[in-house]
Amino acid sequence: MTATAKTSAIRDQVSAEEWHTRVDLAAAYRLVALYGWDDLIFTHISARVPGESHHFLLNPYGMMFEEVTASSLVKIDLAGNKVMESPHFINPAGFTIHSAVHAAREDALCVMHLHTECGIAVSAQKDGLLPISQQAMLALQSLAYHDYEGLALNEAEKPRLVADLGDKYHMILRNHGLLTIGSTAAEAFLAMFLLERACRIQILAQSGGRELISVPEPVHRLVEQQVKAVTIGQGAELTWPGLLRKLDRIDPSYRE
Repeated sequence: MTATAKTSAIRDQVSAEEWHTRVDLAAAYRLVALYGWDDLIFTHISARVPGESHHFLLNPYGMMFEEVTASSLVKIDLAGNKVMESPHFINPAGFTIHSAVHAAREDALCVMHLHTECGIAVSAQKDGLLPISQQAMLALQSLAYHDYEGLALNEAEKPRLVADLGDKYHMILRNHGLLTIGSTAAEAFLAMFLLERACRIQILAQSGGRELISVPEPVHRLVEQQVKAVTIGQGAELTWPGLLRKLDRIDPSYRE
């Protein structure tokens, strides 16, 4: 069966809303690869399928992020079981973190978990993310931390992770990596872009070996209102179409 035929077969089996979610999620995987944030075939970005059922889309285990397409995404339930026929399979253990967040947060329609180098470097620092850049100020508006408990395989870790996350949208997993959530793939990606950029800036600033300047506490409270004024409260919606155009110029096959 050709790639076009496979795409048509999947698209004909799902709603227009699910196909839109598939395309956006596949785009998120491609963007992660484009920005060099992927970790071979490991880490995940998951998205809830629109509708009443708690079904989710996840990448096929063994596929590089730059290879993910809308039709290759695997539809699963909260237990990681496939609910739609697919020649691909997932890494159930890799869904532990995602299933915990999806189950606890109705607003977590997309969950992105990455092992970026700078994100891990900052996660290993005692003071975590420092208020030393504008990007950090944006992430710090809604940032949580979760201590390392080994590989994310233990079901017993879920309630502790959820409790640490609370109502936040960014999380630093100590000695592990980064996590962001959003109501769309666009929101989760923009949140990760800001968090990863803040971590990278911090590592670069620290490498200079000079004393760092922190943003004064009174300024912290101004940032949220200023951001809403600049982005009209729609930063992800404004950013996402341009990112899709970038992908389309490079390789539009994520839409297949």
